[in-house]
Amino acid sequence: MASGGRTDLDGAAVAPLTICVIGAGGFIGSHLCEKLMAETPHVVLAVDVYCDKIRHLVDPPPPHLAGRISFHRLNIKNDSRLEGLIKMADLTINLAAICTPADYNTRPLDTIYSNFIDAQQEPEFYVLTEDESPCIFGPIVKQRWSYACAKQLIERLVFAEGAENGLEFTIVRPFNWIGPRMDFIPGVDGPSEGVPRVLACFSNNLLRREPLKLVDGGESQRTFVYIKDAIEAVLLMIENPARANGHIFNVGNPDNEVTVRELAEMMTEVYAKVSGEPPLEEPVIDVSAKEFYGEGYDDSDKRIPDMTLINKQLGWNPKTPLKDLLETTLTYQHKTYKEAVKTQMCLATATPSS
Repeated sequence: MASGGRTDLDGAAVAPLTICVIGAGGFIGSHLCEKLMAETPHVVLAVDVYCDKIRHLVDPPPPHLAGRISFHRLNIKNDSRLEGLIKMADLTINLAAICTPADYNTRPLDTIYSNFIDAQQEPEFYVLTEDESPCIFGPIVKQRWSYACAKQLIERLVFAEGAENGLEFTIVRPFNWIGPRMDFIPGVDGPSEGVPRVLACFSNNLLRREPLKLVDGGESQRTFVYIKDAIEAVLLMIENPARANGHIFNVGNPDNEVTVRELAEMMTEVYAKVSGEPPLEEPVIDVSAKEFYGEGYDDSDKRIPDMTLINKQLGWNPKTPLKDLLETTLTYQHKTYKEAVKTQMCLATATPSS
C-alpha cells in the first residue's frame, strides 16, 4: 500500500504528484509504475500502445489503486491527446524509445524519431527524460549509431530548452538496466524473428537449450544494474527536484562489470541452478556481428558509468550483485516462459498428418 507523509532528502514534505509516464507499458515503465503504486501517493497517467506488462495494475486497476493509475492507449507520434495529458501532469517521464540494437541497423529512421516528443516542450513542467547515450558515436555509414546519435540530439534539445525557455529537466542515462520483464522471448511474446537485447537473447537460448551466441567473441565489456535498484534512483529524482533539476545522471553499477562472454558463462551456471537442467557440453558459440545483426553493425568495447554526480546529489548507490540479480531474473524467465517455449518448439517440429 502506498505510504503518505513522504519526505525528500532534505527533510521537506513531498507533495503528491500527478505523473505522466510515457512508455509505461515497457520494461522500465512497468517497474516504475509498480514502485509508484506500492510506495508513494502519486497519481500516474500511464501512456503506451500496449499494457501487457502493467495489466495487473490497469486492466482494471485493483480496488486499492482506484483513482491512482489510468492507462491511455495512444501512439505518441500522431495522437494529439498526449499534449493534454502532459498539461494535466506535474511531471512528465519519457521512457519511449526503440532500444534493441538489432533494430538500429534495420529501422534507423524509426529509431531516431522514436526519441522525439514535441509536446514535452512546456517550460512550466519538470521533465525527466530517460536517455541512453553513454557511447562514443561511430561512423555515419554504421547505422547502429542512429540510436546513440538521436539520444545525444534530444539531450542537447532538452538542455537548450532549459537554458533558453526555463524548462526544468533531469536526464537519466541507464547503463544496462536488467531484470524481469525485459524485452521479449522470440515467438512467445515477441516476433519469432525478433532479436532482443543480450539478457533476453541469452535467456531465449537457455530456455531452448541452445548454445548462447557470442557476437565477435563476446569480448565487449559491460556493466549491469538491477532494475529495482535503478528505479530507486529514479524515485529519488522524482521526489528531489531541487537536487535533480538540470542534471544528467548516469545510473549503473560499475561493480557489476563483465565481458559479454563472462555474462554468458555466469547465466549458464545460474540457469542450471534455477532450472535443474545441466548445461550443454558446448554452452556458447561465436558468431560475427554481420551474421547476427546484419551489415552496418558496430559497437563500443567498454561502457563504465561515472557515478560521482548521482552519489553527490542523491546519495544513491546500487546494491545488487550481478549473480544475485541474474538468479532473480532467470528464475522469473524459467517460471514465465519455459512451458510456452516447450510448446512452441513442439509445434515447430511437429509434422502434419497425411
